[in-house]
Amino acid sequence: MIGQLVLSLSILIILHELGHYSTAKWFKTRVEKFFLFFNPYFSLIKAKKIDGKWNVKTFSKADDDFPEDKDPDNTTYGIGWLPLGGYVKISGMIDESMDKEQMAAEPQPWEFRTKPAWQRLIIMLAGVFVNFVLGFLIMGFMLWYYGEAYLPTSEVNKYGIYADSLGQELGLKTGDKILKFGDKPFEKFNDRLAILELVLNGSTTITVDRDGKETVITPDPAVIKSLAAHKNQQQTIFTAQFPFIAGKILKDSPADKAGIKKEDKLLAVDHIQTPYFTDFLDYVSTHPGKEVLVTVQRKNGAGQPEELQIPAKIGPDGKLGIAPYGPDRFFEYKHIKYSLAQALPAGVKKGWGFIDNQLKGFGKMFSGKIKATESLGGFGAFAKMYGSKWDWERFWRVTAIVSLLLGFINLLPIPALDGGYALFLLFEVVTGIKPSDKFVETAVTIGFALLMGLFLFSNGLDVWRAFQH
Repeated sequence: MIGQLVLSLSILIILHELGHYSTAKWFKTRVEKFFLFFNPYFSLIKAKKIDGKWNVKTFSKADDDFPEDKDPDNTTYGIGWLPLGGYVKISGMIDESMDKEQMAAEPQPWEFRTKPAWQRLIIMLAGVFVNFVLGFLIMGFMLWYYGEAYLPTSEVNKYGIYADSLGQELGLKTGDKILKFGDKPFEKFNDRLAILELVLNGSTTITVDRDGKETVITPDPAVIKSLAAHKNQQQTIFTAQFPFIAGKILKDSPADKAGIKKEDKLLAVDHIQTPYFTDFLDYVSTHPGKEVLVTVQRKNGAGQPEELQIPAKIGPDGKLGIAPYGPDRFFEYKHIKYSLAQALPAGVKKGWGFIDNQLKGFGKMFSGKIKATESLGGFGAFAKMYGSKWDWERFWRVTAIVSLLLGFINLLPIPALDGGYALFLLFEVVTGIKPSDKFVETAVTIGFALLMGLFLFSNGLDVWRAFQH
């Protein structure tokens, strides 16, 4: 998780800062430093080209300690030790460096503060622009390379759903066939869509086929609200039901000792019908150590199915040691292939859908319908998105999401974020009145304090949740 998080953030931070850097250079604005991660007190490594040769220093103090440079336009590049982001230090700009000495000096033509407002606005928004474009591009290229696979709900409706405890609280029952959330047809089977439709999109009903009859369920609003709780965000709401056919028998397991074989179809336990894997699991998990009679269907020598009753003893852990075949055995997944020309606009549409959901989420949070303590998270929450195994498809998908999320957050009108600077510049462009350096400096100081408070709060929530578990 940590390796994927660091690699992903490094890519995103470098490209974000490259947006600021390249546009600043384009408008002939001096860029003093370009750093991945922050470097208070010292840097892990930094380099600067002086008189045509690269000077490199490791574990050096944060202040510049290179020989005198004849070309003041040369930039110092480096990697800091504090992985909370990155930065470019642009001459004549009020930023997190709080270089008051430079700002007190006479403005120079190469400085950010002397450039026209429209140029400063482009420089400030370039990083966010890169984040959005990068997120859209990664999503588009992933659709082109991997395509898009999903399980049609019509396939799952052959057997119906298994309603977990959260699903039961919503009013669902095992065996239901979900048709709609609100007025939106449920076509791609994924229980996360229940959270999207009920919590973010405001759907108040679930339409199901129950025992052959169309039934409309109206979940308790308190239960819908609870879906957004952090403890429930990773909990299963419902899954697909499918028959239980043994895909693998673990060696020396209770099932192995009893004589249950691969490809056996498990029908019942102690004469209680268990047509689906979830039925079987529910029974054996609640009877650890019990002697049971397992009914299986097995093909005989003539290839005809016959039923056998096999005595077995459930293990003390409530398991028999049978790994079932997965849903691939019973359902036909759909796979959409995209040409590059189709994938890129589809990636933009997919990315914009994610941004739209973030906007809805913020709206729900500010209106009090979702608690901030349930929605916010720090680096721990980010790391969990990548998973504990390295999977390139998942890595790039999460990287695209995080890129869009960083772009969205940076665009918020908070001083010290790109969106805060852009707000001041838009005011200047529209009114022709430039906020004073002192005003901007004070606003950035307050904004930076707020961001640090939010950072400590969100990461504190991760620590608190870890202790709760």
